This record gives sequence, C-alpha cells and structure tokens, in this order.
Amino acid sequence: MPHSSAISPELPAPDTKRWVARRKAAIVDAVRNGEMHIEDACRHYMLSAEEFAAWERAIEAHGVAGLRVTRLQVYRDAPPTRLATPR
Repeated sequence: MPHSSAISPELPAPDTKRWVARRKAAIVDAVRNGEMHIEDACRHYMLSAEEFAAWERAIEAHGVAGLRVTRLQVYRDAPPTRLATPR
C-alpha cells in the first residue's frame, strides 16, 4: 500500500471548505483503493472517523448521490436502494 505525503491531483485540497459529493467520494475511493490510509485521510482532511464512516455508508446505500448534503434527510428516511455495487 503506498504511503506517501504526496496527494493525488484527483483528491481535494486539504483546506477544502465546501464538501460536494464528488470530493467526498474521491476521498472514500482513495481509501478503498489503498491510495491513502483511513487514519491519514481523516488527519489530512480534519475528518472524524465517524464522519468518514457516514460517507462510506451513504455511498454503499445510495451511491455518490447519497453524499449530497441537500439529499441526506431524504436518504436517511428512505430504505436503501443498493445503487452502489458491493465491493
């Protein structure tokens, strides 16, 4: 597993203030693909482990669209549709 301080150009900047769905998904993908350890991702982006886990659950249950802040309440109230393919 690569472990370097270099951040992939596809990943958001560490000082990101606006967390749109595609930026959240890029971080989850980087962790899942072994480009970054979860601990490093949380430290680098100042995320809690719980917040990262919530992003993962949203993707698993509803796909990247589940990460959209404006849709979170709708998705929380609806049963999962399994849009995302299991890994």
